[in-house]
Amino acid sequence: MAQRDQIKDWRTYYEKTGARPPRETLIFALDRFDQEGRDPASLAAVDLGSGSGRDTVEILRRGWSVLAIDAELAAIEALKARPDLPPDARLSTMVHRFETAKWPAVDLVNSSFALPLCPPDTFPEMWRRIQDSLHPGGRVSCQLYGDRDSWAGDPTITFLDRGTLDAMLKDLAVEHFREEEDDSVTPRGTPKHWHIYHLVARKPS
Repeated sequence: MAQRDQIKDWRTYYEKTGARPPRETLIFALDRFDQEGRDPASLAAVDLGSGSGRDTVEILRRGWSVLAIDAELAAIEALKARPDLPPDARLSTMVHRFETAKWPAVDLVNSSFALPLCPPDTFPEMWRRIQDSLHPGGRVSCQLYGDRDSWAGDPTITFLDRGTLDAMLKDLAVEHFREEEDDSVTPRGTPKHWHIYHLVARKPS
């Protein structure tokens, strides 16, 4: 098992990643809501592991209300300090580990590259709470790690084979799915083999 990055300077990390565009999964989910003609003023989202807000800001820009949750105070501070934060943003924040955080029922649960950091012993309950928190017709947009990822074996991270993933999604309608395997680097420049599932799924109405 390759040693995963231990990020110690979160402020520097957020400076490096915060200016990147929102994730494809989030854009896909938001576009689907737009196509349905939903009134953004009536829609609410939670962004789990929001970081410095590259996704949160896009949701706010489209007129939604957002609860951004992150375990790092530096992340929430970076989000609130973003120059592209809409002046009329309906934003609330919480400094908390998302696997034990509580949030109200929402139309969208977004979590970009954060859910795998929920340990395997608590991940099934976390996934159940995500599904339970969605309004009928709501969506989850996220990334999950596959079992061929080079970090596989780290007991603090959840990795999923396709059979387990398919079982997790049995009560949802998968609208977007892309399986990625690639050799590149982490945000800190460490070489890594990625095995990632990019996912958007809808709760039946």
